[in-house]
Amino acid sequence: MFVVVLLGVLALVVGGCVCVVWAERGGPRWVRVVATGTLAAGELLRQSDRSRRRSMSRTGGDGD
Repeated sequence: MFVVVLLGVLALVVGGCVCVVWAERGGPRWVRVVATGTLAAGELLRQSDRSRRRSMSRTGGDGD
């Protein structure tokens, strides 16, 4: 079951990347919407990673 979930997530990520490239080349409206959502999700993940790293450096945690 875990493998099926991972394959589903992988398919969503690859599909989102395809939509970003297609939207850059002037794809249809729905592709631009999916691409915008993909880029927004990526930005949210980057921001959460930055804040997590910042909080770990404040507490002195080294990830062990």
